[in-house]
Amino acid sequence: MNPNTSLAEPIAVRLHSITYAARDTHLYEFVRANDGAMPDVAPGAHVDLHLPNGTTRPYSLVRAGRGMKSYVVGVKLDPKSRGGSRFIHDKLMVGTQMSLSAPRNHFPLKEDAPHTLLIAGGIGITPIWCMAQHLQERNASWELWYSCRSRADAAFRDEMAAFGDRVHLHFDEEAGTLIDLKALVASASPEAHLYCCGPTPMLTAYEAAAAARDPDTVHLEHFGSVQAAATDGGYVIELARSGCELAVPSGKSILDVLVANNISMNSSCLQGVCGYCEVAVLEGEVDHRDSILTPSERASNSTMMVCCSGAKSARLVLDI
Repeated sequence: MNPNTSLAEPIAVRLHSITYAARDTHLYEFVRANDGAMPDVAPGAHVDLHLPNGTTRPYSLVRAGRGMKSYVVGVKLDPKSRGGSRFIHDKLMVGTQMSLSAPRNHFPLKEDAPHTLLIAGGIGITPIWCMAQHLQERNASWELWYSCRSRADAAFRDEMAAFGDRVHLHFDEEAGTLIDLKALVASASPEAHLYCCGPTPMLTAYEAAAAARDPDTVHLEHFGSVQAAATDGGYVIELARSGCELAVPSGKSILDVLVANNISMNSSCLQGVCGYCEVAVLEGEVDHRDSILTPSERASNSTMMVCCSGAKSARLVLDI
């Protein structure tokens, strides 16, 4: 099934509140325009904000649950913003009417794990904090290690204090060193499930530290691209539903070619981290450049993110 055919229609919302969370980080709370309940949310899920300036950006949800009246996302101002966080911080005001997607989850929480080790860096705390709250509500066994450059950068500090010694804060400026992920991962039992979200250097260190563990117990989520998009071109894509064939030239992504040929496609992050442009692959070998699919999912060549991934074969047949 082509994932692009099954996504729900965008949800009309208005910005209900803006709350200071940490230096350069605000919490944005959205309610439904008709004041109805939002779709249910599982820990680790994110939504795409369809901003009034025409851009779409994915953000993790801070809270999970059923029948919620609002969604909350945390947005840190990126000094290299491409129009997402800068626009949100500078232009969005309480009362702004816009839309967002239904929740999607590429970072699901295994709720019945015997123990859960949560690791977050900077703004990567948003999905991790959502998981922590959910695990606490279930009276599960869990602990959280949260690393920031300084105390000023740490969101949810007051709320975390209520969880006592389950939460461990690390501030690089005070410790004089980075958090020791190797030691932290080594301390976890083989049966524990580990979750990490943060900047790329942290995730790289985390993956290296957890390389010897059962991969089914190691989970992570990127909020930025890990590698450059595949734009070498020189191959053909066939759209199975119409039989249309399109050449992908050098310097272009598959998404670029689809859009140029007026083929409607969902897209958001353009970096392979949100999963909005996921498409089923019927034939061919994919050059995967996303940060979502597992090694086994990549090896199956059954799906791809067309915003960033390309082809290793001369031809790809896509379920479009």
